[in-house]
Amino acid sequence: MEKMIIVGSGCAGLTAAVYAARAELDPLVMIGDEPGGQLSETTTVENYPGFPDGVFGAQLMNDFQKQAERFGARTVNKQVKGSELVDGGPHKLQTEDGEEFETRSLVVATGARARWLGLDSEQALRNKGVSSCATCDGALYRDVPVAVVGGGDSAMEEALFLSRFASKVVIIHRRDKLRASPIMQERALANEKIEIQWNSIVEEVLDVEADEVNGVVVRDVNTDKKQTLAVKAFFLAIGHIPNTEPFKDYLDLDDAGYINLKDGAQSLTNVDGVFAAGDCADERYRQAVTAAGMGCRAAIDSERWLQERGM
Repeated sequence: MEKMIIVGSGCAGLTAAVYAARAELDPLVMIGDEPGGQLSETTTVENYPGFPDGVFGAQLMNDFQKQAERFGARTVNKQVKGSELVDGGPHKLQTEDGEEFETRSLVVATGARARWLGLDSEQALRNKGVSSCATCDGALYRDVPVAVVGGGDSAMEEALFLSRFASKVVIIHRRDKLRASPIMQERALANEKIEIQWNSIVEEVLDVEADEVNGVVVRDVNTDKKQTLAVKAFFLAIGHIPNTEPFKDYLDLDDAGYINLKDGAQSLTNVDGVFAAGDCADERYRQAVTAAGMGCRAAIDSERWLQERGM
């Protein structure tokens, strides 16, 4: 029986591990199939405090893990596929290889994954001009044209943010009208750097052979006519998928699958003794620094929960 298990090894999970380990809770971190979370696939991180020259995402997450292990956190390369959660615990976790773990308190920090179009060229050029986070990577593309795929508020927000740096932002949308809220549409349409490619879908991202983005091929859904847009970066803004499937039968989730927290200032879920942190419970911000803060909260809340019960 573990005292605390943390599921997830991104900013939220490893920050929770640092705090829990320093509190001598001997936490076990289940790393999952994406060690370090989404940040480990990012090249240069320039918006995490303390790194004025930026830091490689994989290096940052490696340092997070080393810091947690320095204080006694343990890690296992296990992917959780199912769970049995009970008010007050103990909680059971089943892994893909058939092993079962039991814990008194549980921190769910499984993150969220970006929705992708599913193109081979898109995947080949990830972090080489293809990104799902303008806030993370937008400043890398100053004075060059970029493209954003999507038609909702997120796409408008990304495009507006990118317009601070790029020479031009092309929003590629498959319909003839946007899904974004009126105010966001108004802001985007009023921005002289932003133009919209209506009724279009992306067929291919160029140029895999050059190992960098040099354009995108789009097709008009009405005429089937194809054209190439000359851009140097390609941003996806078609939503994220929270990694909450193993807990869906027990945790209160919103319509998109994000974990609903009982109090916005805490990390409590609807199951007593289960806490959540990071992008799996945060549809709005999804930033490394906010995830780390949520991990801190979850560890402290879990520590106090265990202490109150004499565990």
